[in-house]
Amino acid sequence: MRALIRAVVFVFAVVAGSPLALADEWPTRPIRFIVSQAAGGTPDILCRLITDRISRKLGQQIVVENKPGGGNVIGASAAAQAAPDGYTFFFATGAALVTNAYTFKSLPYDPVKSFTPVGMVGKNPFVLVVNPNVPAKTLPEFIALAKADSSKISVATDGQRNFSGMLTARIGKLGGVDLVQVPYAAMPQGVQDTIGGRVQGAIIAIASAAPHLASGALRALAVSSVKKVPGYESVPTIAESYPGFDFIGWFVVVAPAGTPADIVARMNKELDVALKDPEIVKRMNDVGVYSDGAETPAATAAYNASQFEAWGKAVKEIGLQAE
Repeated sequence: MRALIRAVVFVFAVVAGSPLALADEWPTRPIRFIVSQAAGGTPDILCRLITDRISRKLGQQIVVENKPGGGNVIGASAAAQAAPDGYTFFFATGAALVTNAYTFKSLPYDPVKSFTPVGMVGKNPFVLVVNPNVPAKTLPEFIALAKADSSKISVATDGQRNFSGMLTARIGKLGGVDLVQVPYAAMPQGVQDTIGGRVQGAIIAIASAAPHLASGALRALAVSSVKKVPGYESVPTIAESYPGFDFIGWFVVVAPAGTPADIVARMNKELDVALKDPEIVKRMNDVGVYSDGAETPAATAAYNASQFEAWGKAVKEIGLQAE
């Protein structure tokens, strides 16, 4: 696995170091940002918000193009196959760049070799919530209830092969219990069923949980990030029960492999400026996404590599087979 990480970082470094273009002349025409989710979703909203700021700085229109479907595969493939000329970027999810490699037997793109990193966007932690009638105030107590009678404890997820499903399986594995999953095609219904008591818990994004936590309709047991979540400092991390646990959603900007390094550097700079705009920081936090800025392309590559290792280990331990 360490060899894989070194290979991932090396590949990203090679593609990022491709021959320089004349960045002073770029851009001379509209730029395209591909989003692999439908319009109106969190990735789409964030991409439009951020690219609006970048567009103003570059003096050129940025067109957001939604290509949803296939578990991010359609959008990722379109980005991977685009010309590496600095006029196409991919607002990528962790699913597109990491977990798809473990859940699909084959992909029409290479999550590593097809892209060069531009910069980080942000991270969105998940939270394990329960119906208030569940007699568990902590994650260990929830696991104890499931161990006592697993038939009485079920968790709403977006499917075993998606983030919340894999997180649920991972938590159960670490806790030594097989948590019963109830898959939902649309997680808002899973949330409503948790509130109604038809299932006992759910793993959802912070933003989705926020209004229900505030009203008391749900109780938060633990967040999936290794660090406490701003605004929810009283909620423990799963890592407090299972050290090292750090599985979150995240977004990065990448470009087709071979995109000139100076264009990558310029976009990284403008992305960083946009992400540190106070208005954007607030808007991102409102939807449960937290950012420390774009960082560097190399740091983004290293983070992607670390996620490959973490998810690879998790997938192996929960016994998930690629399809």
